Amino acid sequence: MRKLINAPAGVVADALRGLAAAHPELRVDPGLGTVVRADAPVTGKVALVSGGGSGHEPLHGGFVGPGMLDAACAGEVFTSPVPDAVIAATAAVSSGAGVIHLVKNYTGDVLNFRMAAELAEDEDIEVESVLIDDDVAVEDSLHTAGRRGTGAALFAEKIAGALAEEGAGLGSVAAVAREVVTRSRSFGVALSPCTVPEAGTPTFELGEGEMELGVGIHGEPGRRRVKAGTATEIVDAALTAIDADMPLDGADLLVLVNGMGGTPLIEQYVAYAAVADWLAGHGATVARPLIGPYVTSLEMAGVMISVCRLTPDLTRLWDAPVQTPGLRWGR
Repeated sequence: MRKLINAPAGVVADALRGLAAAHPELRVDPGLGTVVRADAPVTGKVALVSGGGSGHEPLHGGFVGPGMLDAACAGEVFTSPVPDAVIAATAAVSSGAGVIHLVKNYTGDVLNFRMAAELAEDEDIEVESVLIDDDVAVEDSLHTAGRRGTGAALFAEKIAGALAEEGAGLGSVAAVAREVVTRSRSFGVALSPCTVPEAGTPTFELGEGEMELGVGIHGEPGRRRVKAGTATEIVDAALTAIDADMPLDGADLLVLVNGMGGTPLIEQYVAYAAVADWLAGHGATVARPLIGPYVTSLEMAGVMISVCRLTPDLTRLWDAPVQTPGLRWGR
């Protein structure tokens, strides 16, 4: 195992210390695993909290800041954050206007955020929970009941975060987050496995010349293992699966071509060219593209394609200013 780390058990805390040193606009607790915008709680503002296992950076801690999340909770690598971290983050950002938990559909995340929401109610903090379950690859996986939450987490955090920044109420912000999830779909393909530092061995094995269609962001198995194909063939498999679940014809789309952590940017643009061609040939329009490693899986090579059927209001909120370590524009 060759990794740029000090000790496997200290990877997350060390990374959070680095995040804190690089971004003084954040309040970071490396021991607890919380990342909070420095000006929180913002008076009268609905707060957004998300989180999950580490190893998917910049998701979620890299998306804390004006126009996006108010706080994030980082668990150990590929491990859900503990309820104590979630309730601490929730309390830190609560201004009395309510808090929204954006929760990817993984069993540990769902259970721990639910426990934290119950604790928040005991402290008179009103919490709305929004479940993110956009992955069309499999209905159930090793870590979920139902679909996995993947790229739509970024879409929901950005769009709901923009509406909250405008001063909208708890019900409205939760509703737009749910609308984003309803209108979003994702599909991932792995060209190589990744290695969790504390395990020291790859999360799965791929034979010579194989790829995994429909892989999860923790390396969970997908639909099937097939012979490795070209970028065009990979994109066709992903978008065909998405289109079968949510027809894309006639849609104005927000499109994320997401490197999984070990994919060079040049290859991500090769994939995006294939995406643009496929969508144009199927009557869909790319209204907003985003290309880069935003929802990663350590050093896994591969790509995840996520799409959201936009409306004029969702487009406006996507375009609104955002200032976070991982996403920033408009200011």
